[in-house]
Amino acid sequence: MLKSWLSKNPYQLIAAAAFVDLFILCIAWEWFISPLRPGGSWLILKAIPLLFAIPGLWKGNVYTMQWASMLILLYITEGLVRILETGANFWMAILETTIGTAGFICLLIYLKPIKARAKAAKKSGLG
Repeated sequence: MLKSWLSKNPYQLIAAAAFVDLFILCIAWEWFISPLRPGGSWLILKAIPLLFAIPGLWKGNVYTMQWASMLILLYITEGLVRILETGANFWMAILETTIGTAGFICLLIYLKPIKARAKAAKKSGLG
């Protein structure tokens, strides 16, 4: 198991960890830390899209990483909007924004050389 972890790109691991952390944060935030309504709210469902990305991120699927980099922007935006709230919501928003930004940056860093190779291959194939 450790070999499979060591064979992965560190940016891929951090991005996958960021999605898992965001999933846990969204569930905890809307279920018991500071839900919109006592006892939880339907806003907990916002965590579900993250589940679809995690297996592809772990496998290093480039297509998944591309759409996941757009998906994570929704969570960063939510964090930035909710940062204006008070109490626990403020701290949860800070955490959501930080984790989301770290995941987004790692996805971009991981994808940049892949995109450059694809662009070079396309250019050399046409020329």
